Amino acid sequence: MQVRIARTALCHALGLALAGIAGTAMAQDPSPAQQSPAPVPAGPAATDLDSVVVTGYRQSLQYSTDAKRESTGFTDSIFSEDIGKFPDTNIAESLARIPGIQIDRDVNGEGLNVGIRGLPQSFTKTIINGGEAATASIGLNRGNQNREVDLNLFPTEFFNKLTVYKSPQASLPEGGISGVVDMRSMRPFDIPGRHFNYSGQFDYNTIGEKFNPRGSAMYSWTNDEGTFGALVGASVVRSRISVRGWESVGWMNPGLNYQQCGLTPPEGVDPLTNRPAECNPGGGGSLQMPNTVPDNASTRGAGMTPGDIVDAEWLLAQNPGLTIDQITEALFPRLARPVDMSGDRERDAVVASLEWRPSDRMHFYVDALYSRANYENDRIDVNLVGRTFGPSGFLPTNMQLDANNVVTSATLVNSQFLLEARPYRDEVQYWNINPGATFWFGEDDSVKLDVQANWSRSWFFRESPTIMPTSPFTTVEYTNNGTPSFTAGGLDLNDPNAGWGWTGGRVNLNNEKRVTEAGRLRADLQFGEDDRNIKVGVSHDRSRRTMVAFDNSAAWQANVFNTVAPGDLPNFLRPGPYGFVTVDFDAFMDATDYQRFFDEAPEVGTSQSVGAAAGGFDEKSMAAYVEFNGEAEVWNRNLRFNGGVRYIDTDQDITGPVVLGATRVWQTLSSTYDEWLPSFNVAWDVADSWVVRMSSSRTMTRPNPRSMLPATTFSDPSAEIADQGNPNLSPYLSTNFDLGLEWYTGDEGMVALTMFNKRVSGYTYQGINVRPFRELGIPLDSLTENQLAALNANGGLDAPINVRQQVNADATLDIQGWELIWVQPLDFVFQGLGFMANYTDIDLEPTGQEADQLAGNLFGISPVMWNATTYWENDVASVRLSYNWVEGSAQRARGNNEGGLNYGQYFGEDRGQFDLSASYTLASLPSKPQITFNVLNITNEETRNYITYPNVPGEIYQPGRTFLIGLRGTF
Repeated sequence: MQVRIARTALCHALGLALAGIAGTAMAQDPSPAQQSPAPVPAGPAATDLDSVVVTGYRQSLQYSTDAKRESTGFTDSIFSEDIGKFPDTNIAESLARIPGIQIDRDVNGEGLNVGIRGLPQSFTKTIINGGEAATASIGLNRGNQNREVDLNLFPTEFFNKLTVYKSPQASLPEGGISGVVDMRSMRPFDIPGRHFNYSGQFDYNTIGEKFNPRGSAMYSWTNDEGTFGALVGASVVRSRISVRGWESVGWMNPGLNYQQCGLTPPEGVDPLTNRPAECNPGGGGSLQMPNTVPDNASTRGAGMTPGDIVDAEWLLAQNPGLTIDQITEALFPRLARPVDMSGDRERDAVVASLEWRPSDRMHFYVDALYSRANYENDRIDVNLVGRTFGPSGFLPTNMQLDANNVVTSATLVNSQFLLEARPYRDEVQYWNINPGATFWFGEDDSVKLDVQANWSRSWFFRESPTIMPTSPFTTVEYTNNGTPSFTAGGLDLNDPNAGWGWTGGRVNLNNEKRVTEAGRLRADLQFGEDDRNIKVGVSHDRSRRTMVAFDNSAAWQANVFNTVAPGDLPNFLRPGPYGFVTVDFDAFMDATDYQRFFDEAPEVGTSQSVGAAAGGFDEKSMAAYVEFNGEAEVWNRNLRFNGGVRYIDTDQDITGPVVLGATRVWQTLSSTYDEWLPSFNVAWDVADSWVVRMSSSRTMTRPNPRSMLPATTFSDPSAEIADQGNPNLSPYLSTNFDLGLEWYTGDEGMVALTMFNKRVSGYTYQGINVRPFRELGIPLDSLTENQLAALNANGGLDAPINVRQQVNADATLDIQGWELIWVQPLDFVFQGLGFMANYTDIDLEPTGQEADQLAGNLFGISPVMWNATTYWENDVASVRLSYNWVEGSAQRARGNNEGGLNYGQYFGEDRGQFDLSASYTLASLPSKPQITFNVLNITNEETRNYITYPNVPGEIYQPGRTFLIGLRGTF
């Protein structure tokens, strides 16, 4: 009996490549199950993949090149030989080398998730073994509430191939307008025979300054008959988070009252408590200065007279050369703060797979994946308090401004510092199980049935108490030469006995729990061979997510203030690692009975630690498709085509906590929608080494769950206005067209140019929908008597209500761009030398009646990105140097909590990063061990963003350099 192991030349090549996952190829006497199928005919320049032996990075590049050439649509693939030999800490880092891929990095520089071709990460559909990958985790400094997938949970060692589909097929799951990332975990028949692979590394970060271990092992086995196989692998990471930086939490300007602005208030208006718009034309106004000079050591030391009125005349005298208009628009950080993050990061993961092939007409498999991570992050920062909640802020004197009213230097009297010590504790788990089977029918096996069930679950919990004592008032010398800095005015911020207290301070007790589940059942029936067929299929998908926030800050704070008097605070403070004090967390928690308040924390509507709204969704989707694949001769040249249509029908329930009257309840809002998604792909071998490729399609991404959460409020006494999420938001839809020309120059070499266009509708903005009261889900007994009377007067349950909510804009985002990739061996210059480079350029233009609603809401999209790798290798040694560059772009919507500044918007700065990978194989030793050496972020680049102006930084993080040295091999 001969068991079907690989049905195409490329599949067989992949199996050979995986045999060298540790950088070696092991020659074995092939069993019957390992014998190659007949090669698939190809053009004259194509490599016969069945005749080569995999021996390194260049060969894996060749498999990627051949995979691209053999595909019908626009795809890019990375094979495990490639990932296993590159300085990739996770899957996202690997994908960054594909054209058009932009990764979102966490504050420590680690890749979290990916976007494709000018759209944010939530427009990318990520699947593992054919099922949706849905993770509950969030990054160190994130509050993901959309459909992003954190890829740092998944060890690269577990996957044999990553494929990015930039053009859809009817048989692919819907949900990714920008593309689908397909991750396939390893199975035993990928590497027939018996194999044991191992690897171990130590990493060292220049900020953390500690060595940390990581390692993996994988064992796979197939029997001699080629009917059964098993695989099991494990990966263990013990590392540290080590990041330093600076944050502003937005920027602000003074909020002047009538007295300070020099305006006469209208009759009956308090000149001290009212801050008119005429005095704050740019918005903001978070800095509220005292109405009179306070009496403390700072003001007296600055020569001020306590009790003097702080009015326009006083401000002008303290800031010579400035006008009131300049003073009121002067830009300061809201909370200027240096920050230090450090802690242990642990990740343990296991993969397993069983395959049974009782005959050449049946193939059964089950894949399982489990990953668990625990992150400890002792985050501390010390804030120069700018934003205030009353007239108690600092008094700016001797201000110097640039042309944009950014303060470049000033003396800040009556300043105070706020310590923020927060020991994050995160735990995340992920499970995935994937049973399936393939059957072949008919005399020539021309009918194939695939059935599969995929289920995953992810659980996340974050504990984030915060301890925030304050310093005495002091006078600060503030400067801003691009990165703001300050002196503490003789106050030693790293001294526990410097006078820290609770005046203006507080403690918080915030926790958050997230659970996601995703399941898929599918059946696909194919009539014909793999390259000429008709396919039909059905699937049922269910995706659920719940986010619950807990807060017991008020109760814990009352106990803290009663237990830890200001005079006792030094007993719980310690000198910190970054120039300011930290907290002895264990001692403080024990003394303040923290665990009891943690256990008693009630549910609330928002997680204060990341700003995520509580709630969830439950989506059920049915899909059916028909697809055809074929080949034809056009002018004696082979033309491959793929076409089809996918129909999806989705029912969704959106739930979340709301307070109606005085009662807190979980409200559910429901909706349904369906769509037809056609697609057509064609590839024409116009010459021996040239391919012209074209694709046209319609794709879909489901709407942002946060915009649909109920969040219902109905406090209008006239019962005419309500606020509510919008469960009836339409999905994002895109009409796509791609055109490409590819030249395959031999071996791994290729040059490919692709032009693409997407026209995306479905973007949202805050608007008003008029809906009958009965559709809002608000019980009548929650209304006041006046509201009930007004409602009945307006039509009772059918009364029209103006509902303020997110609505779909009558506008389209037109995305036009091009990609260029060039892979070139340079053996004619030096044997084993070569390079790989790609470049992506994207242009965005909103069109339509409400295009202006989109203009300030396009963010997370880099207009230009490129990366390049230079490589050299021979039989035993390999060196690769890579560079990844991304042009800065908007990161948030305009006016999105940027201190209330109506012109404020976050932008990321340009960033490039060099990485190095090298290895040497000890070929004469058992297992042919390979010594590896990697350096990440060679030039120690920081990540940085700013608000509107480059010298108004929002966040600056320094992840440092990371060195890794290790050993791997294969038995």
